[in-house]
Amino acid sequence: MKILRIDHVQLAIPPGGEAAARRFYGEVLGLVEVPKPEAMRARGGMWFQGGIHLGIEPDMRPSVKVHPALVVDDVESVRARLVAAGCEWRDADDLPGVRRGHTKDPFGNRLEITEE
Repeated sequence: MKILRIDHVQLAIPPGGEAAARRFYGEVLGLVEVPKPEAMRARGGMWFQGGIHLGIEPDMRPSVKVHPALVVDDVESVRARLVAAGCEWRDADDLPGVRRGHTKDPFGNRLEITEE
């Protein structure tokens, strides 16, 4: 078997978290929401371009270590948008020559932002 690529990553959000998720992932990060297939819509949650899927989990606990890493073309502009929106940002300088940092979504899930 040969793995070709990762199709998507799913993160958990609590019931009723869709509005906060749309603000953070859509407005702050600038990801475009894509419609879920009709058969899956009743489950709640949402999908965004780039393979970020958010699913409802009743007793949701944030992923504090496990995280997706989003590759961007300008870490500084993403950092500035996050900070301006009141989001947490922590620079990561432990990989020489790689510009990156970490934030958390409104539910406490960790996200890495790294520059290509």
